[in-house]
Amino acid sequence: MKIQVVGPGCPRCHKTEENVVNACAELELNADFEHVRDVMRFAQLGVMFTPGVVVDGEVVFSGRIPSVEEIKTALSQHAGR
Repeated sequence: MKIQVVGPGCPRCHKTEENVVNACAELELNADFEHVRDVMRFAQLGVMFTPGVVVDGEVVFSGRIPSVEEIKTALSQHAGR
C-alpha cells in the first residue's frame, strides 16, 4: 500500500501526516509513505485542496485534517481490496 500526504508543509499538513503515521501504527500496517510537497504534483495526484491523503493513487481526503479513526477506516477499506 502506498500512502501520500499532499501539502506544502504547513501545520495542517504536518498534523495530517502525524495522524496517518499514528493510524498505520495502530493498524500495524507497513506502508510505503511519502509527503508530497511539490505544488506541481498536487493536481497530478488529483488533490485540489490541501492537506490531502492519497492511498494507492486514490484521493481519500482533501481539504481537511482527517482524524486517526477516519484514516484507519479508509486504510482498512483499501487493504481489503
